[in-house]
Parts: sequence; structure tokens; C-alpha cells
Amino acid sequence: MSARTFGIGETVDGDHKRTGEAVTVASADFTTHGVIVGMTGSGKTGLGIVLMEEALLAGIPLIAFDPKGDLGNLLLTFPKLDAPSFEPWVDPSAAQQAGQDVPTFAATQADAWTKGLADWGLGPDRIQALRDAAEFTIFTPGSTSGVPLNIVGSLAAPKGVDPESLNDEIEGFVSGLLGLIGIQADPLSSREHILLSNLLANAWGNGQDLDLATLVAQVAQPPIRKLGVFELDQFFPPKDRTQLAMQLNGLLASPSFSAWGQGVPLDIDHVLQGEGGKPRAAIVSTAHLSDDERQFVTSMILGKLITWMRRQSGTSDLRALVYMDEVAGYAPPNGAPPAKKPILTLLKQARAFGVGLVLATQNPVDVDYKALSNAGTWMVGRLQTEQDRSRLLDGMSSAAGGVDVKAVGDTIAGLGKREFVLRSPGANQPKVFTTRWALSYLRGPITRDQIASLMANAPEKAASASPAASDAPAAAAAETAQPGVSADASDPATGAAAPASPVPPPAPAAPATIGAEDSPVAPQCADGVAVHWIDSAAAWAPTVGATAGTRYEAAAVARVNLVFDDTKTKVRTTQEWEAVLHPLGPAPNPADATVVDYDDRDLLDQAPAGAVYRLPDAPIDKKTFWSKLQKDLVAQLVATQQAHVLQCASLKVVAAPGEAEEAFRARVAQAASDAADKEAAALRTKYEAKLTTEHKQLVAAQEAAGVAEASAKSQRTSAVLSAAGSLLGSFLGGRRNTGTIVRSIGRAASRSTSTGAAGRRVEAAETKVESEQADIERLEAELSSELAAIDAKWKAAADDITPLDIALERADVTVTELVLGWLPVG
Repeated sequence: MSARTFGIGETVDGDHKRTGEAVTVASADFTTHGVIVGMTGSGKTGLGIVLMEEALLAGIPLIAFDPKGDLGNLLLTFPKLDAPSFEPWVDPSAAQQAGQDVPTFAATQADAWTKGLADWGLGPDRIQALRDAAEFTIFTPGSTSGVPLNIVGSLAAPKGVDPESLNDEIEGFVSGLLGLIGIQADPLSSREHILLSNLLANAWGNGQDLDLATLVAQVAQPPIRKLGVFELDQFFPPKDRTQLAMQLNGLLASPSFSAWGQGVPLDIDHVLQGEGGKPRAAIVSTAHLSDDERQFVTSMILGKLITWMRRQSGTSDLRALVYMDEVAGYAPPNGAPPAKKPILTLLKQARAFGVGLVLATQNPVDVDYKALSNAGTWMVGRLQTEQDRSRLLDGMSSAAGGVDVKAVGDTIAGLGKREFVLRSPGANQPKVFTTRWALSYLRGPITRDQIASLMANAPEKAASASPAASDAPAAAAAETAQPGVSADASDPATGAAAPASPVPPPAPAAPATIGAEDSPVAPQCADGVAVHWIDSAAAWAPTVGATAGTRYEAAAVARVNLVFDDTKTKVRTTQEWEAVLHPLGPAPNPADATVVDYDDRDLLDQAPAGAVYRLPDAPIDKKTFWSKLQKDLVAQLVATQQAHVLQCASLKVVAAPGEAEEAFRARVAQAASDAADKEAAALRTKYEAKLTTEHKQLVAAQEAAGVAEASAKSQRTSAVLSAAGSLLGSFLGGRRNTGTIVRSIGRAASRSTSTGAAGRRVEAAETKVESEQADIERLEAELSSELAAIDAKWKAAADDITPLDIALERADVTVTELVLGWLPVG
């Protein structure tokens, strides 16, 4: 794809005059995303419209989120540039403020647009080119004023989606859905969020489509038995699940919510392309929605967009542009509304796929810093406060590298209306420019009546399902534009409003055809052997060959208690082993069993209606068959099952069942330290007696010498005792453990040497004093050696960690359940 450029205006000089130098932005620059910032009246919306016009003229499809109603102006393009074209769309209040009637004001607007475009070298041909370049559609989820968008009517299982995309899409949908019923849920801690997410993941993981009604029904009666390691009923009791289901059902039963399931499916390929592959300007109008509803719609569409994006091949140019007007509420610096995560995901990942995101906002302080700093293209207009400028400059500094942020800040402070500072990727010097005249008529927010008029003949609206009664003005407009298309969901025979339908029961499975090897009567099973029917909805059922249907084959279902008991190390741990053996032949081999984690509720006590049984080859009616199978099962487990724990034989320490390796090693290290301290304690009496003797001899030698003053003798004695105190003192005082004392040996030796030098300086001639002092030093060296040996010995013992395998004995294996399970196979 060749590089394309967007012509968005001209540079201006210090007197705010156009210089004639065109300002263009490469389409590829927007793969690193963009930010448009400007206070009310700065021309921010006009710049956004111009940018989107340029993208459409370049053949780039567009999704624009419109929370205020301004972006529908993209559809107000009038190649004739005459007053009659403008008159239906001018704002009567604006005409009144101008002191003109509507026709006169329309003529004024037509003249202004004609001159304004001509001043930029643009005319009717360029307007017509824009109209021809794309298919313009205003989608109105939750309303029939525009083209309804089916947000919740079909939760089809995504095809060819990687796990990350699947989880992101699930998280966005569930967060938005719960927001609609007033539950602000954390995906990691909310029971409601975790349950709904698991229900969707379970269905989609099995390739099953859902709708919202079915999802609500599954909340009350989930097709899953566990959430994490807990039983479902323990994690989320039935009473609480029923309350959640009632809240969601209330949403479904609301007449105003019925339109959410109407209209065209939420398919990104369709949203981005019109008939014949023509690029689409898809404007998602959310001005009629509440804040929670806007979050839901935005997170749903962005989640689908991310899933679609990750299926695309890589590209260095812009494949699609996403424009978000007034993004502050969707990506705030604090909190995590449903739309925030997909916005940040797009900012981080979309570049590789050629999807560009442009965020527009009045107040940069209300936008997450990570969102601002991830944008490569900045278009900054007048800002309202110094705080706004500071926050924006912080983000620009992070993204812009060598830009002189202070100079940019001064420039922003002096901008006029429709003037912006442009910073493009790779350009260290920003430009000040004014936007070109928009091809579209910028009348301001358009109403739902006007949206209905614009979309009256849209092909998608005619093809969508009968719209629900969402709002009277929009329904009336749709009825006028398309006679024969009712705006209310009603009974086709009577015209009466159709009541809300309850969740339909699952359709019964078609009866299986009875073949020569089949029987409508279950074959007899041996006395004392329980018989169950395996629920095909069990999470593990597909792994043993189960499918939905009414034809059943015989299988053996076993539950065994295993006790791993090692007398020598006194380790005792138990495990529960569960498995299904299928198919069941005359001499089944337990080694072929499939290990599963089943729940008693996975085994139904009643035969399903219309069940047909394939006659088994195994003699399931013989008690000896089951006895031998149990015996073989025990032998197989004894031969193959082991428990694995860690041990330190030197210290006689064994890991507890389930103990983490890091915790076990810490426990071993403490045991080694205790053993070292115990052995070192035996040295204390020995060295204490020696030190006392040596000290007396040293004092006697000093007194006999009689050559030093009392102060010198005191200094010398203190120094010697200090040397002994560094190691012997610490050791004999018992204040530190062996390892700590060993690490202090080097420092003690250093101080001892210094003291010896000081003693020699006092009186080199005192041979006896030096001799006694040397004896103390030798005593300390001897102690150092012994302590180091003890420390090394027990450190080596602590490192001697090896695995311990505990085998089973026959007495350790108890078969607690061995039953016949009829497995649905089609």
C-alpha cells in the first residue's frame, strides 16, 4: 500500500497569518496514534472532522465514537453549496442569535462555506469526491433513530481467535454488561464477573454460540461445576446466582432495552466496509445513552475491533482509523471503566496491524497518562488552564524526545481559534498551523430526528430486524422514511405489542435411529453396580468422547482413594484419582482410562427421554467382570502411581505434602543453622577457660614489665580485649549464631593486627607481653578455623536435597466408586 498524506491546513506566522506552507500528515504516522486537545471554542471538533475527511478521501475506513452528536456533521456535505441544501440543517437558535430567519441564515451559511472553501482552493468537486469516497452510516445502538447495531442479540463464538483476544473480548463484554445493572466489577475479584466470564469461556471454548437470554438462564443453572478450586455452589451460592439472574432478566425485560438486540450484527468487517467493499465512515452515535450504556457499547465495539485486528496481517500503513471524541470518561487516570483496557490495548498493539487511534479531549488532566504518552502525533489547540498545559506537556515530553517542551508550552499559550501546534513522529520541531475549511457543514450536534432523516434510506436499516419501540421521534422518522416497516415489536396478526418472551427451554434432542446393534431398553447391569448417565454438559465429557445426542455407550466410571505412606520418613498424604474407561470391551485395560475430575452431579440418575443403547461387548451383567476390573485397576495404580516430595536426608527433614520448594528449602536452611549453633555451643566452655587463663597471664606480664605508664597499660589492655571481643567476645557471649560469627572473622583479624601494631609501638621490648598477646591471637585463629568448619559442614548438609518417591501398596488403594456410566455418543 503506497504512502498517503492528509492535508489538514497551513502554517501560520506570529501574527496568526497563513504562510502558504501546506501542513500534511502521513497516513502512516497515525499508526502510532494521535491526540487532539483543545478547549471549547478552540476548533478541536473541526480539526477532527477535517482529519476524518482526509482519511476517507484516501480510502481509509473509519470508526468514530460520537458521544455528543457532533460527528454526524460528516454526512452534511452539499456539492451545490446553495441555500436550499443548507436550510434543513441550520440551527434555528443560531439563526435567531444572528437576528435572521432560517432561510436567510441558510443563505448566509451557504455563502460562508462557498467562500471559505474557495479560499483553500476547494469546491463542489472535492465535496462530491468525499461523498463518493465512502459509505456513510450512523449506527445508533439501543435506538432505531439511525441504523440499529445488534450489541447483545447474538454472542456468537469467535472463530480463529487466540486466547488473549478471546479473554479480552469476554472481559470487555462482561464488564460492560454488569455496568448496565449497576455492578462495577473487578475482573479478578468479582464473583459476578468471574461467573459470567467462565460461562462465556465455556461456551465459546466449545464452539457454542450464545445469546443474552441463554446466558442469563445459565447464571441460574450453570453448565459448569467448579470455579477455580471451589465447588460452584460454595463459590457462588444458588440464592446469590438467582439474584444476579433476576437483575439481568430485568434488563432483558425492559422495553427500552429491546432495541439493543435489533439491527445489523456487530461485525467489524461489515462496520468498516459498505457494499462492494467500499470504505465506510461508521459513526457510532452514543449521545442518547447513559454513561454506563456508553461504556458498554464502546467496550464491546473496541473488544470486537481488537479481535478482528489480531487476525489481520501486518502492515506499515494505516488500514483503519478509530476516532474517539471526548475520550476523558473512557480512559481516566484513576479507575478502570470497561472501555479503558481496550483503549490502552489498541495504543500498545494496534500499530503492527495498521489500526490508528485518535483521541480527542478538552481536558488532558482527565485522561490516563499512559494513553497520552503512547501517542506519536499531537495536535494541541488552546487550553483552558495552566494545569491542562502542564499535564499535556508532561505527556508530550515522554513521547517527543528532543522537543523543547518549554517553547511548545509558550506557543500553546498564544494560540488563536482554529490554530494548533502539530508534533509529528520523528519531527523535533513542532509546527503552528490553522486548519483548512471543512468540506462538511459544521452545524453542531445533530438530533435523533435528524439522524433518522439521514439514515432513512440506509440499506442496513431496511434489512435489519423489526425495530423495537425505543423513542417516538426516531420511530416516527423511520416510519415516514420507510413505509411498511413498523417501529414496534408487535404480533403480525393483531398488531398488539408482543409480550416479553421467557427464556425458551432447550429443544429436545432428535431421537436416534435404532440400528441392529442398538436397543431402546438399557442392557442389564450386575447387581450391586450403580448405573448413571453421563451429562454431556460436564466440562470433561468431550475428552472421553461424549457428544450431545440420545445414543449411549457403556463406560466405567471410577473413583479411587490413594494413601502414600512412608514409615521411615513419617510422610503420609492422600490423593483422589478419578477416571472414565471407554470404550468398554470384554477385557478392558485400566491403562486406557482417561483421568477426569468429575462431580457426582455429572452422573445423572435418570435416563434421558428417547435414549437408545448400543449393546456393549463387555459382559456388564456379570459380577465377575466388575470384580476383575476393580482388581486390575488397583494393580495398575500400584504399578504406576507415586507421590513425589523433597527430602534432606542429612538433616532428616522431609517436605510436607503440598509444601512449596522455596518454603521447604528455607526450613532446611533453618534446621542446618540450628544444628551448627548446637555443635558450636560445645566449644564455648573450652574457649572460655582458655581465654580466662591467657588474660590473667597477659595482665601479669604487663604488671611485671613496669615500663609503661598506667594510662598506656590501660590502653594496651583495652585494645587486646577489643581484639578478643570481635570474635571470642561475640562467640562466648552467645549473642550471634555461628554463620554470622564466621562472616565476621575477616574483620576481627584486621582489628587484631592493628592492636598488635599499637602494642609494638608502646614497648617493643616487652617480649613477654607480645608473647601473651600472640597466644590470644592464635587462640582466635584456632576458633575461627573450627567455626568455619562447622559452618561449611552444615551448609553442605542443607544443600543435600533430593526427591523422595513414595510408592503405593495394595493396602493403600481403596476403590470408593466403580459404576456403569452410559456415555452419550451422538
